Amino acid sequence: MGYTALDQMRKVNRQRFGMDVGPSSPKLIRGGKTGQDLKSAAMRFLHECCEGLRFDPEKEAKEKETGKYLGTSIVAGQIPWNMQKDIDRLCLEHELEVFIDSGVAEDAYTVYYAWMEMFMGEFGRSQKMVELLSEFESNASSLLMKHRDHYSHSVYVFTLGLAIYETHEEYRNTFNRFYGFTEESDNHRAAHFFLAYWGLTSLFHDIGYPFEIPFEQVLAYFEVDQKKRGPGSVYIAYRDIDYLTAMDETATAHFQKLTGRSFSSVPELLAYGIEKRLGKAYGVSEEYLQETIETKPTHPEQFGYFMDHAFFSASRLYQELNAVLGTDRLTEAHLDALTAIMLHNSMYKFVIAFYKDPDKRKAPLKASLHPLAYLLMLCDELQCWDRIAYGRNSRTELHPMCAEFDFSGGGISAVYGYDEEERSKIEAFESEYAEWEKNGENGKVPRLKAYSDMAEKEQRFRTDIEKIVDLTNIPFTVKAVIRKPDRSAKHIYISVSSFLHLYDFAVALNARYTYMGKEADIKTEKLEAEFDSMSLEYKLSNINQAKYFARYLNVIGCFYTDRLVDYPMLKRFNTEQINRFAPLEHERWVIEHKAMGWRYGTLYEKAEKDPAARKALREQLRQNKCCMDSWRSEYEIYRHYDQLPLEMQAKDWRPFNSMLKLIRKFDGLRIYIL
Repeated sequence: MGYTALDQMRKVNRQRFGMDVGPSSPKLIRGGKTGQDLKSAAMRFLHECCEGLRFDPEKEAKEKETGKYLGTSIVAGQIPWNMQKDIDRLCLEHELEVFIDSGVAEDAYTVYYAWMEMFMGEFGRSQKMVELLSEFESNASSLLMKHRDHYSHSVYVFTLGLAIYETHEEYRNTFNRFYGFTEESDNHRAAHFFLAYWGLTSLFHDIGYPFEIPFEQVLAYFEVDQKKRGPGSVYIAYRDIDYLTAMDETATAHFQKLTGRSFSSVPELLAYGIEKRLGKAYGVSEEYLQETIETKPTHPEQFGYFMDHAFFSASRLYQELNAVLGTDRLTEAHLDALTAIMLHNSMYKFVIAFYKDPDKRKAPLKASLHPLAYLLMLCDELQCWDRIAYGRNSRTELHPMCAEFDFSGGGISAVYGYDEEERSKIEAFESEYAEWEKNGENGKVPRLKAYSDMAEKEQRFRTDIEKIVDLTNIPFTVKAVIRKPDRSAKHIYISVSSFLHLYDFAVALNARYTYMGKEADIKTEKLEAEFDSMSLEYKLSNINQAKYFARYLNVIGCFYTDRLVDYPMLKRFNTEQINRFAPLEHERWVIEHKAMGWRYGTLYEKAEKDPAARKALREQLRQNKCCMDSWRSEYEIYRHYDQLPLEMQAKDWRPFNSMLKLIRKFDGLRIYIL
């Protein structure tokens, strides 16, 4: 059924009004077909497997007892609690679908936002933890020799895990048994559990990169002359990292109760967690693991002059969970997420399994030993496509621009697409490789990363993954193809700003209706509090409007940036500009509402005279007189806009001049005229 609380509200409305008036049932993959591909499998997991996500029977019973709803839409008390949770899940499903289609960082941002609001509380409390990762990468990584995006990458990793859990019965059963879900009746609860802890593991596995980037910057500066790092390299190491690794008395007492052991630091906790899962199978002791973990940030020369961001990711995430969720809510599954993150980069590969050393190599990791670590390492390796190359060498290498997956029969068939415009590089490599084979395969094998790792007969890409994780029961194939690039879904414009301003932009957009004429008097704290009081659906609607604003400005020859530029600043939209971008905003609004299950209707206006009751009924019916009932062409949406009453059209443009004044309250962001 998918969205049972929405269906229940529909039954209530049918009884109230004697006809089928909504809400409508959300569709699985808007306007498309489903199959065993990446998008279909991930969408199916959220749509079908996660039925009843975050429902609360006690709140439902209280609503029946009091006759008052406890859920929030625009304001609190408008809809049932479980209906709000269904809409939250639909928000995550919609934002993930948009991201899969585009792959851009702005769309990754809203996936993070939705998941964090659902599973960690208000996004604002943790926003800098994830936003700064993207800021460090985009601003600092161009100074490195090798570096590629880890922000969109993490959301792709998240997506891959959802698809594998949904399609691969053996992995799903292994995960469910590992965490005590043994009955068929547990399936939905197991999926909820997986979404929570896999989301935590995958979305935050690389948040430690802001610690690795400056380390690599220093090495990159000296690698201009000295091309191989090692003795003689100038490098940095970290000291006084107690803030990241310290555990207070409350945490020590909590984990004493949870595990029967007393811990005073995060490395101690991580070593315990890893030894518990892998110690017996790999012959590693807790003491060995703890010493290794503690040494990674302080003596990188002992690890080939590499800094392990995984240590900082796990430590930083522990402190965030401790602060946001509270120590008393941390479980063994949280510890598994932290140890999976600690293991994923180099800890497992080079300290435990030695996967590149034929003499010391140990068996690849089985899912039954640590399901979260297994899936993270698998998906982290698979996700190598559509990643912005920041580093100087990375920009000249050849990496796949797209990928297609087929998960049929519990297998993984991956086809990676390389840019047709890079054919000359590929042909040069193939010619060099053929010559190497002709000469008896003597000397150094020709390489063209990452194309050669997939296309050459050695199949390094596939065989390396098989050395890391056990794929004995997963048919796994990899193929490299050459294709013409399709960037139509990227919606890339001149406007550029940090993610730190995207939230601010959305807050100002939300307030534009309320404070027209009073912008100078209102405090930003009040604007943020009003924004945070709304449901996830309305927060995301404002954020998405902020994302689309770059498109609107592009149409009228303007752009926004948080940098000082020598262009005239836009202080007010004129009539001509408004007439050009207002229909675009209506188009975005119509498509968004259709995707979120809204439909055309005016019953809420006729059935209730009180304004507050009328607004609440609109949310319960999910009806709006500005909606369109079916997917329409751009031309039909524009005609629909032209036919709206002038006062309805004004909602799409009038408040934007107020928004221009409000956005100046937030440091740095300005709109300029080309």
